[in-house]
Amino acid sequence: MTQPSLFISHGAPTLLIEQTDARDFLLGLAERFPTPKAILVISAHFNAQVPVLTSAAHPETIHDFGGFPEILYQQQYPAPGDPVLAVQIAERLQAAGFPAVTHAGRGLDHGAWIPLMLAYPKADIPVLQLSISMNQSPEWHYRLGQALQPLRDQGVMIFGSGSASHNLRAVFSGSFRLDSPEPEWVSDFTGWLADRIEAGDHEAILSAVQAGPHGRENHPTMDHILPLFVALGAGGNGPSHRLHQSTTYGVIAMDAYSFGEAA
Repeated sequence: MTQPSLFISHGAPTLLIEQTDARDFLLGLAERFPTPKAILVISAHFNAQVPVLTSAAHPETIHDFGGFPEILYQQQYPAPGDPVLAVQIAERLQAAGFPAVTHAGRGLDHGAWIPLMLAYPKADIPVLQLSISMNQSPEWHYRLGQALQPLRDQGVMIFGSGSASHNLRAVFSGSFRLDSPEPEWVSDFTGWLADRIEAGDHEAILSAVQAGPHGRENHPTMDHILPLFVALGAGGNGPSHRLHQSTTYGVIAMDAYSFGEAA
């Protein structure tokens, strides 16, 4: 059954243990869609010069963060990989003009395993990761997503994992609590982005950081919005919907979207 293309805001690693609306949303995510045969995660925390696909049969759980509660470093997400599918996806991307390669030694970073541990806690669905490329444009990532679109008809869920807003300086310099209200510079941007997504205005979405209200303030670096552009491209021309809206610590927008949602 055709799978959706998703963009999920994964927030801070403490998403796994803090009681928030975003955590509750992810706990119910699997009920919204048919069970995928595999999940391809495009994470903000996996950057490479060219598209790289993880191809380990048993990818390790990477604890790529520091200064958080010890319990987070004890977590493991033992989902299998799929080396054969990794090669097939790499070949598909190569045919589309992308110099994709596979990497058997790379595991799952927290942009993948933390939201998946909430959404698919049994860890029984094969998970692969595909890198973003910070040296490439939003349009390049959109085309990358377009090349991935046929995978959805093969039962592969496209799972972009980033953040609808991601300004760490604001997080660390402000006196924000977990439940602090969002400032206008966040709500103006995320509201504008939601409107453009619902309208299917792909051109505006791709220029969100440059043209959206307070775009650069919400994304001083592009890493956490690039997975959105991949998910957008993989969604094709199907309907797009905001599945969830909330913030943590005031300035971390936890919005989630589906693109080309299965009927």
